[in-house]
Amino acid sequence: MTRELERLRRRILESDGATIDELYGLEPVFEPGAGPGTGVQPVEFVAVLCPWCGERLETRVELTSGDTSYIEDCEVCCRPIEFSVERAADATLLSVGVRRLD
Repeated sequence: MTRELERLRRRILESDGATIDELYGLEPVFEPGAGPGTGVQPVEFVAVLCPWCGERLETRVELTSGDTSYIEDCEVCCRPIEFSVERAADATLLSVGVRRLD
């Protein structure tokens, strides 16, 4: 029994953050300054008005993705909205534009 406890103790002490996150089903946390390539993409939620029905929506903007525009349907009227994202060189969000797709 002592060997099993010692193996368990060693396994717990040698676990890194990613292993612990996976074990408990936790999402990775963005670490400022960790740089690109860490596998974690910081996101920001932005409130916009639907250009079709005028309802307020919140959209999730991934700040390190390569896309500068994408299409989402309005949660209220289900019509397509084109989102255009402008980011600074350091990936901070500058603006989010919305327009109707007629």
